[in-house]
Amino acid sequence: MATMAKKQKPKPDNLIAQNKKARHDYTITDTYEAGIALTGTEIKSVRDGKINLKDGFARIRNGEVWLENVHISPYREGNQFNVDELRNRKLLLHRKEINKLGAATAGQGNTLVPLKVYLKHGYAKVLIGVAVGKHNYDKRETLKKRDQERDIARALRER
Repeated sequence: MATMAKKQKPKPDNLIAQNKKARHDYTITDTYEAGIALTGTEIKSVRDGKINLKDGFARIRNGEVWLENVHISPYREGNQFNVDELRNRKLLLHRKEINKLGAATAGQGNTLVPLKVYLKHGYAKVLIGVAVGKHNYDKRETLKKRDQERDIARALRER
């Protein structure tokens, strides 16, 4: 008798880390996928999920995009090859994308925030978003709208 294996729900894009606070604190207007220039022990830590995007942001300097304030824990077996956990890491983007990001962040109050880190074809990628800061009343409005949508969905399911 043949048994059928359970279908496993695939992880979306091999998601490693997500910045949930970013969508709460900012309105995301546009997103870009970028590669991250990492050292050998850093990529091993990232694959283990030892990355924290909570306070991270990106900045354009000298025509290059740098990911700052993102914590990647040292690799346990890395010994002397480990690097500083909070070092700035270069993001790999095309020149046209860097120019678009520069124009988008030139406005008052716009910033670049990392939204999630995932593996794609064996390479670590980061999804960065062009973000505009929310006020407290906007945050409450978003929470209220989400609760209302959840209540509507629940009522439709119960029918």
